[in-house]
Amino acid sequence: MTDIVRRGTTARYSDSVSHAGVVHLVEVPASEGTDIRTQTRETLASIERQLAAAGSDKSRILIATIYLVDMADYDGMNEVWDAWVPAGCAPSRACVRVAGLARDGWRVEIALAAALR
Repeated sequence: MTDIVRRGTTARYSDSVSHAGVVHLVEVPASEGTDIRTQTRETLASIERQLAAAGSDKSRILIATIYLVDMADYDGMNEVWDAWVPAGCAPSRACVRVAGLARDGWRVEIALAAALR
């Protein structure tokens, strides 16, 4: 049996949860009300830190789901995403428009799973 490892656990959520060689995490921007490129960079930087802490990295992402409040942000988000993902390592990915996120000023939220090293 493989243990479940939770990092940064609060009463409501964990920063990441690892099980059976895979880490799962969800990240949001550090700022509110900024443009999509800034919020995407912030979110991806947080993802990169969480992946490293769990024993993985962005080249090992298996699947990502990106939530956008406004699909007009799609191209700007993709510009930052495409520059961030290592060549040849693009994961399976979905991008979904949502009515809103937990904070009014957030424009993006990203959930993903990555293989551990």
